[in-house]
Amino acid sequence: MPEPSGVDLARVALRAAKEQARARGAAVQQRKQARRGGGLRSGARADGRDPLPLGAAINRLITERGWETPAAVGGVMGRWPQIVGEDLAKHCVPLRYDEEPDERVLTVRCDSTVWATQLRLLAPQLVARLNADLGHGTVRMIKVLGPGGPQHRYGPLRAPGSRGPGDTYG
Repeated sequence: MPEPSGVDLARVALRAAKEQARARGAAVQQRKQARRGGGLRSGARADGRDPLPLGAAINRLITERGWETPAAVGGVMGRWPQIVGEDLAKHCVPLRYDEEPDERVLTVRCDSTVWATQLRLLAPQLVARLNADLGHGTVRMIKVLGPGGPQHRYGPLRAPGSRGPGDTYG
């Protein structure tokens, strides 16, 4: 085979230079597309970047984060009068829901001991009704709190962090 002449060497060098330039250009183009969002262009068809109605966006967020149970229990707290009845709802208010798998306790505060006793008697039926509405095992127990007593504060001045007249320096 004859030795390549000057013109042939120039052609080979030019072809190699063109291939290298094409490779560099493709790499630069890929970096630009990655910066712009992966080369996706907005168009007439729906894709994952389109705006969503607020309700659909909230439902998607709840599902992605795994907040189905707390959101359902929050809905129960909003519909409390329909679930327990108007009379009981006037005197008993749901405070919080402990979502721990071994607990699942709904805490309710009543404004008198009479209503607290009434709610304690109705607790098994109420747990069954809540679980029928929310799904089996969502609420295991209802913790009923009676009315909170007044804070005993004697005198106009108090030391920060003291627990009242029974506090003995340590």
